[in-house]
Amino acid sequence: MPILNWLNKDDAITTSKKCTYRLLEEVPELSYADADNENLLIQGDNLEALKALIPHYAGKVKCIFIDPPYNTKSAFDYYDDNLEHSKWLSMIYPRIELLRELLSEDGSLWITIDDNEAHYLKVICDEIFGRANFISNSVWQKKYAPSNDAKTLSEDHDHILVYAKNKKSWVPNRLKRNEESNKAYKNPDNDPRGLWQSDNYKCNKNSEERPNLYYPIINPNTGEEIWPSKTAVWRYNRETHLVHQKEGLIWWGKDGKNNTPRFKRFLSTIDNTSSHQSIWLWQDVGHNQDAKREVLKLNPDTPFSTPKPEKLLERIIHIATHKGDLVLDSFAGSGTTGATAQKMGRQWIMVEIGDHARSHIVPRLRKVSDGNDSIGITETCQWQGGSGFRFYKLGEAVFDEYGCLNTDIKFPTLASHIWYLETKTPLGITADTRNRSPGPY
Repeated sequence: MPILNWLNKDDAITTSKKCTYRLLEEVPELSYADADNENLLIQGDNLEALKALIPHYAGKVKCIFIDPPYNTKSAFDYYDDNLEHSKWLSMIYPRIELLRELLSEDGSLWITIDDNEAHYLKVICDEIFGRANFISNSVWQKKYAPSNDAKTLSEDHDHILVYAKNKKSWVPNRLKRNEESNKAYKNPDNDPRGLWQSDNYKCNKNSEERPNLYYPIINPNTGEEIWPSKTAVWRYNRETHLVHQKEGLIWWGKDGKNNTPRFKRFLSTIDNTSSHQSIWLWQDVGHNQDAKREVLKLNPDTPFSTPKPEKLLERIIHIATHKGDLVLDSFAGSGTTGATAQKMGRQWIMVEIGDHARSHIVPRLRKVSDGNDSIGITETCQWQGGSGFRFYKLGEAVFDEYGCLNTDIKFPTLASHIWYLETKTPLGITADTRNRSPGPY
């Protein structure tokens, strides 16, 4: 397996282990609506926040989506996207390690990235997850028109790297067939069985490979004997063909005189779902301008610089989760992941270090909880509000630099940390332990 090396990689590998366990302290005035919900918005460094979540959520997160800085050497209003390459690698490595620990055995990690770091990031993920757990490098068409000021090629796509915690346990949800897929189904002969389309009656095998599929068929309307070519024989054997003929599943054209039969495939027999393709077009999952319009409606004066459209997150969350599952985003940005997950009936955790956790994400999620959010997938989900969230900041360290227990720590918090360190099994969170400690535990 390829291993990526860079300056100070050894330090990056040990960073997640050396990172301090901290409490999460609730900020009640920023929490909102249903006090018993499990949606968490955490402000603080995401490495320390992820470490704080480990004793309680390790192995429980079904889907993790992150949209880390792309390292484009740009300066944005709400974050720095200009790290030296080796520092970017050292930043992302320990976070991917902790994210993997949080994933359930049937969970998956989804990362949006562009060509600046995508291929280095894939090697890192291969190392941490194992190449056998790589699912896809899907392509998201983020622009609907080329950039006319591009000096070389217009960069119109981002990568979506997808990894499973355990590929053998991961089962993606299929997509529902859309109306466009059904337009090919007609009923030119008024068949009482409904809409159908004609399908090829030949296959790509030759007569030497499949001699049983090389035989003559009689057109019942003309009496003509028709043979397939020796390089493309019939798709069905004689017995199956006779069944098709008896059941009226052969189409010889409007006048009945076609020189090749076609198979009548009825819409009612088609699976109402479809598998996923690795190319995601903007018509299906939105594009950058959609995302910008969404955040402009939320913050017309100070919109977030690099948002993702809700339709993109809807596709990811649909593939990777079911209702009630837990979704995590440790680079929350404008809060799209939490907003989308809540509308789709999922639980969520988001982490954001910047002040826009309070100025942008909190107001957005209050609108979602109140049912006053009119952007993104609200209409298609028929979202009318509900649930809420609890806001936390990073608090005191559980242990000091010498490994001694912080004397301010309450017993339930200490117990959950020690239990995890000893058993590697999350203790779980209850309302009782939340009420008896400075954090949510």
